[in-house]
Amino acid sequence: MASCSRSLWLGLRVCARSAPSPQRTFSPACRAAARRAAPSTRRTLSTTPCRRDDNSKNADGKDAADSQSIEGEEARSSRDDPESAAIAAKLATLGPQQEQQLEQLGLDLARARSEANRNAAIKKKNDFWFADETDSELFIDESHEPEEPDHEDISTPGHAKFEQYREYREYARLAAWQLPLLSKLATPFRPPTAEEPLRFRYTTYMGETHPAENKVVVEFSPRDLPLTEPQQLKLKKLLGVRYNPETEIAKISCEQFEHQAQNKRYLGDLVDKLIVQAKDTTDTFDDVPLDTRHHKAKPKIKFPVEWRMTAERRKFIDETRVQAQLTDETRAADGTLVDGKQRIAESFVLREQQLAKEKQRIPMPAYARGGGGKRPAPRI
Repeated sequence: MASCSRSLWLGLRVCARSAPSPQRTFSPACRAAARRAAPSTRRTLSTTPCRRDDNSKNADGKDAADSQSIEGEEARSSRDDPESAAIAAKLATLGPQQEQQLEQLGLDLARARSEANRNAAIKKKNDFWFADETDSELFIDESHEPEEPDHEDISTPGHAKFEQYREYREYARLAAWQLPLLSKLATPFRPPTAEEPLRFRYTTYMGETHPAENKVVVEFSPRDLPLTEPQQLKLKKLLGVRYNPETEIAKISCEQFEHQAQNKRYLGDLVDKLIVQAKDTTDTFDDVPLDTRHHKAKPKIKFPVEWRMTAERRKFIDETRVQAQLTDETRAADGTLVDGKQRIAESFVLREQQLAKEKQRIPMPAYARGGGGKRPAPRI
């Protein structure tokens, strides 16, 4: 009886501590009694009992400490709450069969609690992306088996292809409805003035992240800067391989900073420093020649002026064609005009005749001199 009461008491304490669950059907009175019960001398849900005397057995062969602890708890609960006293009195009047039923009930309660905890610990499918999803279809069923795959669904590459088409359609809608509105922001072209000698070039990848997106290139011509001829020559020498002697344009790029604005600011400061050094008259580099070996000039073949079509040449070509046509008509009338198609057909006929003669040349056997039963050698 003590073990039955012990099991039921532990089950009530566990249910009182845990969160509410639809599997528990205890009355509020039982839960209140279990919640107000005094702590047990043994550790709850522990398989290791407290150390005691080996001869601490009562007349029935049961553990006296357990009986005393249960009885002490029942007595304290009876003093504290009348409802607990009534429950303890009912438990004391149970028979052996009812005691076994209560033990089985305690085991079922523990199994239901562990099952509920295990189901709560089961993660959803794709829990990383659908952490807030509450759809019941994402849970695994009660038998802990995964859901059957949907064979009517398309494959992952198919979904990716549809996503690509959706992106194309989105840009098509933007081109149809948003791009015409940009015409209101159009401004007429204004050529750069003398105060704007620098031309910056940027690279954009339409919203995509690219390592070369922060690169900025500046182009300028030394002739457009407020410098004299000697200063321009010194600036060309300072530029080195960044100066193109054929186009007379200098090009400098920078991508060492994270943002385009930083690289542009660096290039602007660098051009200012070059201008300051070019205006410095301490050393004009007159003894250093301009090195242009880095630029390999490629020959550009131009169309000859004599071959250009003029009115006189057009007239001469037309007269030559008319004269050639008259000559052909005269030869055709005399029968001296050579027909190219006829000559080709005749050449095919001659070729077939030559092939037929070669097939008729069959090697004839002939006996060699001195015979003597030797094998005759063929003679052509």
